[in-house]
Amino acid sequence: MKYIFVTGGVVSSLGKGLAAASLGTLLEARGLRVVFQKFDPYLNVDPGTMNPFQHGEVYVLNDGAETDLDLGHYERFTNCVLSRHNNLTSGQVYESVILKERRGDYLGKTVQVIPHVTDVIKDRIRELSDESKYDVVITEIGGTTGDIEGLPFLEAIRQFILEVGAENVVNIHVTLVPYIKAAHELKTKPTQQSVAKLREIGLQPQVLICRTEKPLDRDVRQKLSMFCSVSEKAVIEARDVEHTVYEYPLMLHTEGLDGLVCNLLQLKTAEPDLADWRKFVERVVSPNKRIKIAVVGKYIDLRDAYKSIYESLTHAAASQDCGIDLKLIDAESLQDDPDGQLKDVAGVLIPGGFGARGVEGKIKAARFAREHKVPYLGLCLGMQIATIEFARNVCGIKNANSTEFDKNAAEPVISLLEEQRGVRKKGGSMRLGTWPTKIVHGTLAAKIYRRDDVMERHRHRYEFNMKYRDRMARSSLLPGLPVSSGISKQAEQTASAFQRIHSGVSCSSWGRCAPRRNRSIIAAPSP
Repeated sequence: MKYIFVTGGVVSSLGKGLAAASLGTLLEARGLRVVFQKFDPYLNVDPGTMNPFQHGEVYVLNDGAETDLDLGHYERFTNCVLSRHNNLTSGQVYESVILKERRGDYLGKTVQVIPHVTDVIKDRIRELSDESKYDVVITEIGGTTGDIEGLPFLEAIRQFILEVGAENVVNIHVTLVPYIKAAHELKTKPTQQSVAKLREIGLQPQVLICRTEKPLDRDVRQKLSMFCSVSEKAVIEARDVEHTVYEYPLMLHTEGLDGLVCNLLQLKTAEPDLADWRKFVERVVSPNKRIKIAVVGKYIDLRDAYKSIYESLTHAAASQDCGIDLKLIDAESLQDDPDGQLKDVAGVLIPGGFGARGVEGKIKAARFAREHKVPYLGLCLGMQIATIEFARNVCGIKNANSTEFDKNAAEPVISLLEEQRGVRKKGGSMRLGTWPTKIVHGTLAAKIYRRDDVMERHRHRYEFNMKYRDRMARSSLLPGLPVSSGISKQAEQTASAFQRIHSGVSCSSWGRCAPRRNRSIIAAPSP
């Protein structure tokens, strides 16, 4: 088993997750079996209760784990199907240690960061490496080198390298080489300081991935090599990609990253076959046609809040040799003039979300789509919005609402799941993970999925109230048939192009579409 650890320095948001995912793409193309882990130093047990403005989207896995959005990159860029074992936070680590102490597992001992906290971290790495189906484990450590929260993870890695042997490990440090415009010069000092901090902890990176606006010339590479004690060929330039993040693996391959890593780990592999990946990138960059899709949400100002949805649309469009021009619309702005903002779009997508802010604007967007026969896709809250709009304006249920927005709603066409009525804790308590839905024959959903039963990922507390099923079906709204739970997870209007699919589906599942396995799930509607 071989191990790759990816750390970051100087500043956050350098793209460690994309670097790790891109390297995974290249190693898979060389025939290696790759798996990922993400270590997040924050004290939350998981990101499920965080505001998207702080953390971006929550990416839900098949087993219901609420995880960091980087796990979405891992699943989109490679063939990995991840679980809660692939994401570890400081909150989980300390929770485990405290529970063991209360159980008496450490009886007679003083519980300390070393060895008890670091042992938990190392055990999580071993959980994956003990499974013989992988050749390489890539572990990304969140945050920035020097953050106090991340120190136990870096110390655990130092210990782990001693235990498995340095010849089986590569440390990659993603760093920033800023360009000072006034001086017309790239500055290496931030990277030098960041690597020095790592070396104080006992970690020596073998590879530097340098985020930079300008090309790294030979002098800069030699300087970084000398002061950071890495080979000159291990100074990898990583400039901003020109069109799409899916160009990143090709850029890193051109820099020789995958060959270098294989040499350091003494892995004998063939050259990577990137033909399919290049074809996919070409379709993304230069499609034969383009359509405009409106995404109506409440977190529009933060691109990472709906990351998987945007990427999912990119994949689906590329599968049809089509480009997507996203029109991002703040739902609150639609409360006054929805027609003016939506008149030029080929489709409307309303993603998931929580709370009443922006709901009336989303309802107006759904009404516009229905009345103008514009293809509509509602994910999670988006389907609930479509149901409320249809109930009010077609079925004559004027007071239709969700009990999420009005606890005393007179006509709760969307209501709290029965299993949620006694829930008081917020973290990890929603309906989460992969759940089944039975598709109604003759519907658009049946045509898209081409099967009777589908499995999709969920993240929600509220659902279609089945008491209204017959009443709304008479007006041509067909709720999906529940599977054992008595809950409708899909609804569709039969009489127009108003398309509503999957009320409970997690936004994250719509981003699971790595090109080599043709995982595109959203069928891009024709304009």
